[in-house]
Amino acid sequence: MKFYIFDVSYEVEMHKPVILMWSIDEKGRRVLLKDPRFRPYFYVIPMNEADIDDLKRKILTLSKPKSPIISIDIQKKKFIGKEITVLRVTTVLPESVRSYREEVKKLKEVKDVLEADIRFAMRYIIDKDIKLNSWHEVEVRSKGRDPKYRVEEVFEVLSDPKAVEGKDEKPKLRQLAFDIEVYNKDGAPKAERDPIISIALVSEDFKEVKIADNKNDRELLLYFRKRVLDYDPDLVYGYNCNKFDWPFIIERAKLNGVSIDVGRKVGVPPSTGAYGHVSLPGRLNVDVYDFAKDVYEVKVKTLENVADYLGVVKKDERVIIPGHEIYKYWEDPSKREILKKYNLDDALSTFLLAQLFVPFGEQLSYLTGLPLDQVGAASVGFKVEWYLIRVAYKVDELVPNRVERRAQSYKGAIVLRPRRGVHENVAVLDFSSMYPNIMIKYNVGPDTLVRPGEKYDPDEVYVSPIGHMFKKKPDAFFKISLTQLLKMRKEIKEKLKSLDPESPQYKLLDERQKAVKVLANAHYGYMGWSHARWYCKECAEAVTAWGRELILKSIELARSLGLEVIYGDTDSLFVRYDKEKVEKLIKLIQEKLGFEVKIDKIYKKLFFTEAKKRYAGILEDGRIDIVGFEAVRGDWAEVAKEVQEKVIELILKEGNTDEAIKYVKDVIEKLRKGEIDIEKLVIWKTLEKDFSEYKTEPPHVVAAKRARLKGYEFKKGDKVGYVIVRGSGKLAQRAWPWFMVDKSKIDVNYYIDHQVIPAAMRILGYFGITETSLKGMEGGLWTFLRKKSRGR
Repeated sequence: MKFYIFDVSYEVEMHKPVILMWSIDEKGRRVLLKDPRFRPYFYVIPMNEADIDDLKRKILTLSKPKSPIISIDIQKKKFIGKEITVLRVTTVLPESVRSYREEVKKLKEVKDVLEADIRFAMRYIIDKDIKLNSWHEVEVRSKGRDPKYRVEEVFEVLSDPKAVEGKDEKPKLRQLAFDIEVYNKDGAPKAERDPIISIALVSEDFKEVKIADNKNDRELLLYFRKRVLDYDPDLVYGYNCNKFDWPFIIERAKLNGVSIDVGRKVGVPPSTGAYGHVSLPGRLNVDVYDFAKDVYEVKVKTLENVADYLGVVKKDERVIIPGHEIYKYWEDPSKREILKKYNLDDALSTFLLAQLFVPFGEQLSYLTGLPLDQVGAASVGFKVEWYLIRVAYKVDELVPNRVERRAQSYKGAIVLRPRRGVHENVAVLDFSSMYPNIMIKYNVGPDTLVRPGEKYDPDEVYVSPIGHMFKKKPDAFFKISLTQLLKMRKEIKEKLKSLDPESPQYKLLDERQKAVKVLANAHYGYMGWSHARWYCKECAEAVTAWGRELILKSIELARSLGLEVIYGDTDSLFVRYDKEKVEKLIKLIQEKLGFEVKIDKIYKKLFFTEAKKRYAGILEDGRIDIVGFEAVRGDWAEVAKEVQEKVIELILKEGNTDEAIKYVKDVIEKLRKGEIDIEKLVIWKTLEKDFSEYKTEPPHVVAAKRARLKGYEFKKGDKVGYVIVRGSGKLAQRAWPWFMVDKSKIDVNYYIDHQVIPAAMRILGYFGITETSLKGMEGGLWTFLRKKSRGR
């Protein structure tokens, strides 16, 4: 039979592990495939002089009745590129693997123990080459219905699942988004004290919200459980639900004595799994916030900000209630309908954002083997690593253990000092997958790196510009992985040409090629990530050295053609656009340097300050593109960002400094009159450390501590929003949480002098405008500056 497998877990039955594959059959029924045949194992690397048979006997003496060692097999594997002999030790219970690892490691004949920390369900996905969120063919025997599971039929697996090639259409998945509102009169809501006062649910079939009549939320929890079970979704969406909604629901359910087992295993409540995600057996709980974090253009990633930016629910089309005032709308019966609408808007925003993010997440899951509810929560490093582990299994390469190590810096990419000012008609040339292609061309990897003292043939190595050497043969493990990915992407893009862009198959494959690109481009960064199993600092710094060399040689070629080079950054060159010469340059780079380059953007106008990585331009289609300025940074107030964006627009689109000056002066006047909303004055800053680690207290730390006194919780990694109020003393002592301040207390002069004017002057300063003129100085000097700015 054919099954669409979307999640894999396991349970122990009769003292033996059973793999559970949560699936949908071709009739659209929710079914469960149970495979009782798979067993956990790990690898033992013997010392060079060890007697293998003697070591096998010693390991067998460690066997325990609860989970006996059932086999020890001698195998040939590769480890960091070298062929070695290992023992594969198989036991019964997955949780016994780690205890066996510790005991085996103590044997003097043992050099190391590997792959004991690969989770059992992931081990199955890797070994059986399961491609999640896709169709597989499996030999099965029907077991009928089972009251332990909320599925229509249970099957016993009789053969290894095989992926069905070419069957790309997805079955219809049921999706449900939810959002809760919590009573928070005393600051940050605490589950042990504060009840849930409203729950909203949104699916393709219904939108509804239920509000509590009193502070007893038992009825709300029972309603939530019933509606989830009745609708029986495959995908459950929340926004920051792993950190807030689910922990709150779980704790409130305990306090109320309510069973909240809303998964497909009867009696099993939600639990926190790997990477901090909340697991619902048989369903995929997807925290949409995990994907929204990658929308770098939105610096403060509240649900309404992300939904507004991506256009799914605009701010002016929905109800917005400041978080600290939610309880007021519940306490006042006349305002409860507003609260309901707010709650429903949040759930709807979550549902619509999921439609944008989840297709990409499904394809990352397909490639890495991480289930969809984990793939968003895992860092990019872990995503790459799980993909590499899948590749390693196929090429008989053993997976290194994770080692705790300090992060080490190394020289990075080249960034040229830009040519200051406004430039017209600028092309940005982008090197396609520069770092992956360098890694492939020069066979870079920890397994091909020539280590100090190691013998090598000078004709059989690639030498990096900083001296690190890599053997030309055999293919590096990373080269194998990257070659597969780039080939896969090329094949997908070729297939897309024959498909209707509106067809479901096109959309699925397009998301897959994006996921492939993300994984390929992350291989380089992974090598320099201190948590990486295949960590290799020498590899990472060699790649950046070759990257720097490539950019510098490309600049030489550009100048030899008479092209004006304005800027260069990592894998991009900014040149004055001359169609014929640029086309020649692209051809020369390909022929002489062996790398593909293409035109990424063309700016009609482009403005640079003297600073690197800071520019703004107007694209051919009229869009404004801003990089590195306050307008795209999270630690400036919204009013400063708006001013800078508008000034850039007026300068680039209209070339009008007079209008820009007038606009800035109008904003300053509005600030002085108190006509700017307080939300636009909030400065957001992340707590990079625990409170105890700060030797001095910057403004956001002072503000966070003041909020904590009122019951609001802040911890390392949280963003703190604060405003500056009038008063004496250091700036930090005048920083207050924005929701604890009346607008009349705002220090307007601070926002004029340290937010609005500096943001505007980043641009206007180049045109000879002074700070004094922006503050409203009139007379001869003002006229002179205006004339000077027009003359420039």
